[in-house]
Amino acid sequence: MTSKQKWILVLAAMAAFMTALDTLVVTTALSTIQRDLGASVEGLEWTVNAYNLSFAVLLMTAAALGDRLGRRRVFAAGIGLFVVASAACAVAPSVGALIAARAVQGAGAAAVTTLALALVGAAFPPEKRGGALGIFFAVNGLAVAGGPLVGGAITQGIAWEWIFWVNVPIGLALIPLVLRRIPESQGPDKSLDLPGLALVSGGVLGLVWGLVRGNDAGWGSVEVLGAFTAAAVLLVGFAAFELRTRAPMLPMRFFRSRAFSAGNAAIFCAVGGLFCAVFFMSQFLQSGLGYDPLGAGLRLLPWTATLFFVAPVAGKLVDRFGERPFLVVGPLLQAIGFGWIALVAEAGMDYWTLVPPLIVAGVGISMSFPAAQNSVVGSVPEEAIGKAAGTNSTMRELGGVLGIAIGVAAFAGAGGYATPSDFTDGFVAAISVSAGLSVLAALFGGALPSRVGAGAELPAGAAAEG
Repeated sequence: MTSKQKWILVLAAMAAFMTALDTLVVTTALSTIQRDLGASVEGLEWTVNAYNLSFAVLLMTAAALGDRLGRRRVFAAGIGLFVVASAACAVAPSVGALIAARAVQGAGAAAVTTLALALVGAAFPPEKRGGALGIFFAVNGLAVAGGPLVGGAITQGIAWEWIFWVNVPIGLALIPLVLRRIPESQGPDKSLDLPGLALVSGGVLGLVWGLVRGNDAGWGSVEVLGAFTAAAVLLVGFAAFELRTRAPMLPMRFFRSRAFSAGNAAIFCAVGGLFCAVFFMSQFLQSGLGYDPLGAGLRLLPWTATLFFVAPVAGKLVDRFGERPFLVVGPLLQAIGFGWIALVAEAGMDYWTLVPPLIVAGVGISMSFPAAQNSVVGSVPEEAIGKAAGTNSTMRELGGVLGIAIGVAAFAGAGGYATPSDFTDGFVAAISVSAGLSVLAALFGGALPSRVGAGAELPAGAAAEG
């Protein structure tokens, strides 16, 4: 790597680490937040959902703003917004104030995540991009591995407010380094596609709202069906508008590329399976096996830490052998691991029985991340990498929301929280959903071309055409 490439990779990875860590540390602090702020169950749910909603809705917007205003500038602004919102979360006097601050946090995280991937993707040539993305996702793996552990340790040892305060010094240190060490870059579009932004933001909001509210309001309720109907109308309108406009924020021709479409579909399903499993595995260790939050976080390490060790190696191998083998084998390994857990899970079981399948599942998703990202950004012209990264980030987030929603429905239908045995019954149903989504991801991975080049399937002008 050149010095410039090293700085871009390190700073992008550290900023993404900060946002990924914050997503996971909150889950282990919810019980303490409930006691301190007197929050209801619905209030606790929205401390998570407010973040997810603004994050998912604004990913495409952040990518478009980066292309128009400058990727470095929007990236640094996203870090700043995330820092300010983190401080607001830490001093929130009520659960309502905390929910509002979490929504702003999600907006900052959307800019950081999307622009971090775009900056790394643009900084490396296709033959080295997989290795760089492997390192990027390995650093994110530290956040995934350490999130539950850090959250449990801070909440038990200091106070829940400090899970937000830790972001402040990290962000303040990153901003001047980003402005000094990362060169500015922009996409080809000099105009901002405001109608496209409005249509896709409204469509994604309706989709995520319906998924988040489905289990509570009822999947056949007027609220949920109305949200899904509005989402469908707005997203179809977005596609139609993008086909006609001269400077689309997301050229529809991208979806003619098998690498772009299959890569996005595969990671959508793979992350859906992952998020569903993450949501329930920590609870199973506590409600089914009796561990405290810190103990549960420690016992997740054999699963989550694999991303740190496997992703860099997988990224380099993707550069050598292509994306398709890793986006087939990786999700299949995750499916095997989750299916294995579904077969052996029972209340009060020996924890060590879970370690082998957790490792298998962790290796699988660690192989999938760099392969999918490389497939998507490698299938478009270099000037369109920001748009491709924004689309991929949106698909990952939507997949995660969908996976949790389906998993919660399966859990509620098969079990509950009354006893460890009841919880285990629901957990088995939910983790089976994770396995099924992972199998779907492998099927989509099999649709990839044998090799993905830099915009090989799209003409250079595709970035500027619908």
